[in-house]
Amino acid sequence: MIAARIKSYLAFALLLCPAATLAPFKAAAQAGTAAHLAAQAERPTSTPYAGDLSIFEYPDRDKRLQIDRVMDLLGIGPGKGVADVGAGSGWFTVRAAARVGPAGTVYAEDINPKAIDYITARAKREKLENVRSVLGQVDDTDLPPNSVDAVLILKTYHEFAHPIPLIEKLKLSLRPGAKIGIIDRNGDGTNHGIMPDVVEREMARAGFKRVGKYDFTKSDGQDYFLIFVAK
Repeated sequence: MIAARIKSYLAFALLLCPAATLAPFKAAAQAGTAAHLAAQAERPTSTPYAGDLSIFEYPDRDKRLQIDRVMDLLGIGPGKGVADVGAGSGWFTVRAAARVGPAGTVYAEDINPKAIDYITARAKREKLENVRSVLGQVDDTDLPPNSVDAVLILKTYHEFAHPIPLIEKLKLSLRPGAKIGIIDRNGDGTNHGIMPDVVEREMARAGFKRVGKYDFTKSDGQDYFLIFVAK
């Protein structure tokens, strides 16, 4: 919008002033447009998964991801508020729900309405009264403010089309000292993975600092687990 206004002023000024006089203004307009486009540019992302959600429920996933150790490092325990961002089938949701107990709450967030329906039905079937399903948006999780002590983004960060505004808004939902955990795999963004240094740069721009980095989630040498807190 700013760049468009500069162009409008430049066009009007051309009617009144010599071209040489307007050269500095033209250069400023071009620079403003370039900066605007650069700010809007997004890194490559993978298409969000929209297939059979049962594929996330394979038998040894707990062991391969060492999910209990993950929850220990995120400080997930009785009475805590937890967000499962990009929850999919609710695989992590149900495990976090068991950890936090009846005094805690787990927010299962996803932008796929089918996933939200799936988790809602699952929570009802498994009598998980501490689970709340949340239909989020591409750039906003829509979680309640000041509601969570820990967040896990499990193999979905590479799908975030607008990661920085998303994380900036997520920050409003965090309680003091809350941790954000990101488990993903090495990749170029398009192949269901993203390099950890890219994640760290984006999280820093959103106002977070890394306080932990681990490679124990799976033994393929490709997965990593990062932990962040607000600066």
